[in-house]
Amino acid sequence: MNIVITGASSGVGFEAVIELILSGRHKVIALARSQDKLERLAEICAGLNPDGVLYPIAFDIVHDDYDGLQQFITGNFDGQIDVLINNAGVLINKPFNELLEADFVEMLQSNFIGHVRIIQSLQKFMPPDSHIVNIGSMGGYQGSAKFPGLAAYSASKAALHTLTECLAQEFTELGIKVNCLALGSAQTEMLDKAFPGYQSPVMAFEMGKYIADFALTGHKFYNGKILPVAATTP
Repeated sequence: MNIVITGASSGVGFEAVIELILSGRHKVIALARSQDKLERLAEICAGLNPDGVLYPIAFDIVHDDYDGLQQFITGNFDGQIDVLINNAGVLINKPFNELLEADFVEMLQSNFIGHVRIIQSLQKFMPPDSHIVNIGSMGGYQGSAKFPGLAAYSASKAALHTLTECLAQEFTELGIKVNCLALGSAQTEMLDKAFPGYQSPVMAFEMGKYIADFALTGHKFYNGKILPVAATTP
């Protein structure tokens, strides 16, 4: 399969790329803002599977122009994307009364608008039976436990959840499936920022493997679903 994944420079995105490359059956475009971290990812993947096809590209899904990326996909993916994993995101941990409007803007841009932009830009490359996987959060999952300091982050993830449901309906005639994984805790830098000192029972590589597996097969069973993936919350 031809796979594009954002937020690939760290955490579960980093680990999902490794899992996909290990199989040797997929071509992967890994997008992130950090060139240095992408180079480290490429080195690891080359060491694990020298024949793996990985294209690490420094790219900001919120601010960068998509023309170059579209041309790259046309030339290297034969103009086809089978799976798009929208994993990029950032987190602000700050009490509500200290949050600035700019904080909410940053959260919405990084955790919602960026995904809107990439879906609008790349959807034309996706054939019937392709799969868009949005990586949400239990923080934005209706009825789940909520925590002080995460209002802006959780609200932005809730927006992504609703977008998932809407796009699943809009893309029905195109045959594109759209699902969202509302992740609970996994041991990542972002978790440490949200809950300093907390130790998750789920390692980043375990969650990365789950995301990779779901991206490849989940659309056979689900469409328009917000699926909680949480052993613990946080």
